[in-house]
Amino acid sequence: MEENKQNQDIEFIKEKVKERPLNRRKLLKRTIVTASMAVIFGLIACFTFLVLEPVFTNLLYPQEETQQVELKEESINEEMRPEDMILEEETESEAPAIQQTVVEKVEIEISDYQRLYRLMYALVQQASNSMVTVTGVVTDMDWFDNPYENQGQASGLIVAENGKELLILTELATVKQADSVKTTFSDGTQAAAQLKGADEETGLAIVSVALEEIEETTRESITTAVLGGSGSSLLASPVIAAGRPLGRSASVVYGMVTSTDTWASLADQNVRILTTDMTGNSNASGVLLNLSGQVVGIIRPGSSKSSTKETVLSAYGTADLRKIIEKLSNGQEIAHMGIIGTDVPQEVSEELGVPIGAYVTGIRMDSPAMQAGIQSGDVIVKLGTVEIASFSDYQEAMMNLSPDTAVTVVVMRQGQDAYQEMPIDVILGR
Repeated sequence: MEENKQNQDIEFIKEKVKERPLNRRKLLKRTIVTASMAVIFGLIACFTFLVLEPVFTNLLYPQEETQQVELKEESINEEMRPEDMILEEETESEAPAIQQTVVEKVEIEISDYQRLYRLMYALVQQASNSMVTVTGVVTDMDWFDNPYENQGQASGLIVAENGKELLILTELATVKQADSVKTTFSDGTQAAAQLKGADEETGLAIVSVALEEIEETTRESITTAVLGGSGSSLLASPVIAAGRPLGRSASVVYGMVTSTDTWASLADQNVRILTTDMTGNSNASGVLLNLSGQVVGIIRPGSSKSSTKETVLSAYGTADLRKIIEKLSNGQEIAHMGIIGTDVPQEVSEELGVPIGAYVTGIRMDSPAMQAGIQSGDVIVKLGTVEIASFSDYQEAMMNLSPDTAVTVVVMRQGQDAYQEMPIDVILGR
């Protein structure tokens, strides 16, 4: 009997323990819930990081904000002319006194000329702190697949600083196709630069250099250029060509302005040209300085059509470039319509009945103006909401517009009997 009991115990031990049946639906539900919670947690974490990362970055590594560049015109210091002098205590009852002019003979020695030129060169040295040499480097391969570099150089002018970058005006041709751009400051130090903005019409560009890339000693020595006026009052005034007027760095030429009444008729803008009696290189670049050290002209890039290396230096007046430099310095593109024009003189308007406005003398091929149907001989009297009474009004209004925007141009077009008003919709280019 005891043996039977042991056999029963053995049989009990041999009994199989059945596994609990698997609930696939419940397992799938738990898996989906777990995965969904993981995705939601990941999305919340990513969103939190994106929102808070800039905040903590600014707190730990504060950066200066980029400031908008705004150039102010500096007046030219001029001496009072004799014909402008007025006697303060002159009255009607008093008879004009007879004045006797005594001409005193003054002897000038060689040392006076030496001192004069030393003083003018001191202005150049002071201005050199706001000038750099811009080098565009193009990398290419020769016939044997060996790499080589081509370098083009032009003078650059420090026009502004926006808190993060140093902004330099230079020639577009030097940096347009360059694989890399570097700037060399007056103390010989170099820094990498980037193309920030360009204007095909004037052939000018703005390159930027990060302030953190410039050595501290160099930052303390460089200065921003002072832009002076460039009107007709400059005629017969002495000027200094600095930068690269002879095609090489740190060259200097002294002379005077011989003409101020010539204008470069560019698309959507007219720029005054200052001609001089100075001879320079056909690859000249740089600036014209007045005797107050102000920059009154930017030597015209590629203006010489001569096959010889020598040419008479001419420059764009800085007063007419001010708005262009501002837009390029702020990284803004310049709107393009393709109008070449001029003012309508008052006497022409009275005699021939031509409306006052911006007279269209030409249209650029395939420009937005041509595609919209604007014609030579039209007179623009309104651009958007701005009334246009001169071509300078048209230039200023265009500078306040952006590319790829639609604008209504109101023109007066000559009909059989009289001028007729025509609104034309134009999509501005760049």
